[in-house]
Formats: sequence, C-alpha cells, structure tokens
Amino acid sequence: MINEVIAVSENVVDGTSYVQLDPRFGECIIGHANVERLWTGSRWAEGPAWFAAGNYLLWSDIPNNRILRWDGNDGHVSTFRNPSNNSNGNTVDAQGRLITCEHLSRSVTRTEHDGSITKLATHYENDRFNSPNDAIVHVDGSVWFTDPSYGILSDYEGERATPEMDCHVYRIDTDGSISRVIDSMAKPNGLAFSPDGKAVYVSDTGASHDPSLIPHIKRFTLSDDKRVVTGASQFAECTAGFFDGFRFDREGRIWTSAADGVHCYAVDGTLLGKILIPELVANLEFGGAKRNRLFICGQTSLYSVYLDTNGAIMDKPHSESIHAIASQVPNEPVSKLADDVLPNEREAKRGKQ
Repeated sequence: MINEVIAVSENVVDGTSYVQLDPRFGECIIGHANVERLWTGSRWAEGPAWFAAGNYLLWSDIPNNRILRWDGNDGHVSTFRNPSNNSNGNTVDAQGRLITCEHLSRSVTRTEHDGSITKLATHYENDRFNSPNDAIVHVDGSVWFTDPSYGILSDYEGERATPEMDCHVYRIDTDGSISRVIDSMAKPNGLAFSPDGKAVYVSDTGASHDPSLIPHIKRFTLSDDKRVVTGASQFAECTAGFFDGFRFDREGRIWTSAADGVHCYAVDGTLLGKILIPELVANLEFGGAKRNRLFICGQTSLYSVYLDTNGAIMDKPHSESIHAIASQVPNEPVSKLADDVLPNEREAKRGKQ
C-alpha cells in the first residue's frame, strides 16, 4: 500500500497536505493546488450548499444560530440568516431554492424566491422529528433527509428535548406526503444519491453514543419508482473519527468528511487518499463554475481546494453534465469548457483521429 504525502508549494495552510494511499488518487488531485482557508470564526460549520446562479456558497454555523454566505466574486463573507433556527444541512432544489434542516424548529424548510420560508416537514404520524440533519433532492423532485437526535440532546445546537421517535431517514414527495424510507440505522447523518440516481448512500454516526458501533457509510438500492429502498450493503468503514457529510464526483468516487480531513473512496469502497485538514471536518460540497472546487467545512473554518475532477450532476452522462455546467458559466463556449473539464476524453478522441 502506498502511503505517500504528495508535496505542494510552500504557500499552504499549516496542517494541510495530500496523502496518497492508492495510485488512483493521483488522477483526481492537482499536486500544486493548495488548500485555502477562506474564512474562520464559526463554532461548528456545517451544511455547505453551492448556488451556481449567484456564484456563492451558504453554510451553517449551528451553535451561533446563523447561516453564512461566501461570495465567489470577491471572497466576502456575510451573514445570510440570523437567527437560523440552529440550521444544519442545506441543499438546493432544481428551482434554485434553499432547502434547510433546522434543529430548533425540528423541521425541514424551503426558502422561496421571494424570501418567504415554507415548512416542508415537521411531524411524522403526529410525532415531531428529532432534529433534521442533512437533506438531498432527487431528480424526481423528492427531498430525502436524515433525522438523528443531536439537536435535542443539549442546548448547544438547538434545544434539549425528549425524542418522540427513533432516528430514521425520510422522503418528502412532491405532493407533500412524508414516508419513512430507512429505519435500520442508529444515527443516520450525511447522505447523497449516486450519480445515476439509483442508490442512496447514508453515513451512520451512532458510535458517538454507542462505542460498540462502527462508523460507516451504507449503500441502499432504490426501487424502480425511486420511492423506497430495496436492499442495503456496507460501503466503507471510517478509519478516523466519523463520516458525516459527503458528496460524489462525476466518476462515482465519494469525498467524505472525517476527523482528520477529507477521505476519497473509489466506487469499490477502496480508500484512495486523504486531504488532511487541521481540524475536524463535518461536511463538504462541490462548487465553482466547473464544479471542480471542493468546499470543506472544518469545525471553525471554511476551506477549499481545486481538484482534477468535478462534482456529480445526478442522472446526467458526462456530455450532458458539461452542457449543464456550461449553462452556469456566462459567455463560455461549451467546446472550450469541455476541453478544460474533460482533458482525458479529449486526448482519447485525438488518438482515434
């Protein structure tokens, strides 16, 4: 096994580096691209969500009860929402609206284009949710979210309360109905759909309160109508702390948070390498004009790094993904963007000519 620290330039954030554990890791990183610290000053940063139309990132600072906004045009950081009901996970739906998991209100909300807030989920069969944690949107428009109890265990990230039900994963249909889709995990936390939309992956952080459990990510196959799960298998076990939030790149690799930084896993579950960060990492998100910039929420700081891959756009083959990315980049020809984003495919085509 390779255990190599790949050198980067001298202008780096102390405590950051790349660790290659498999030769395949070298295919998706840029050795001279530094990890940048974009901002610091949070108590527990979480839930990054990229808004392509506005070229900005939103993320939560849970204990400080606010959502922050990083502007991609000039790097300015401002307060987007305060108070935020101790918001945790955030994501964006197909209409560009913010979906937020709120600890204090124990609900999932949607911020409309006019700024008003709609509550999407507050109860399941007359019981209040624990503290919705992370959410994702399927291409069919449904919202899936996890509901562990972290936000009601103390007053630090919400308000102490007695759970009314166990910790599960739920699906909000486009008609507003709510169904429980996964009930076999101790504390389901981060989640993401596979790039083809045929499976959902969920991390379990139950070991935080039960040392006999092993932190892991599990893969659940979706039914043909994508409304329920039909099978489950173990994807990976965490080697440093816990898996929390994670995302897929376009080749199907998983980039996940861990205690020592970001871990990168191949489709087969092999740990390819790490991006070391000098504090706990809770969540991450692909963003930027070409979705090749990974934004990383450390406990107190927001980091980013450019990668030699792109964040997945669900259920779109590479060529469609390029056109989708290009539509977010003003005055950028698709042909030029394809040359930038798909160098390996470009070289392959030239070899056939």
